[in-house]
Amino acid sequence: MTPPDLSQVAEGGPIVQVTIPAEFSSNAQIGKRVFGAKCADCHGVNAAGQNGVAPPLVHKTYEPDHHGDGSFLLAAKNGVRAHHWRFGNMPPIEGLTDADIKMVVAYVRELQRANGIN
Repeated sequence: MTPPDLSQVAEGGPIVQVTIPAEFSSNAQIGKRVFGAKCADCHGVNAAGQNGVAPPLVHKTYEPDHHGDGSFLLAAKNGVRAHHWRFGNMPPIEGLTDADIKMVVAYVRELQRANGIN
């Protein structure tokens, strides 16, 4: 995966435009709240990423066939070395249960599907 050219994106600006589904499942609604509290500071509103901070999760790189649900769990629990993007390593996220992460994954997957990422 070659990271996109972000030279025209303002520092801290969203990396992708995200279409929001008309409705979220109940699990994704919970995940949206958890995402807002624990993930959005880095991954941006609606998982659109933030230039210079963290990648968008609504991106083909994170499609289920490439990054399965378990990869989100491991990344949140253990952190992850930078390998697709040049934002640096992601630290573990404290205060999240496996159930919280599962709800965040439901939210991200529904955002992805609404944006043609299956």
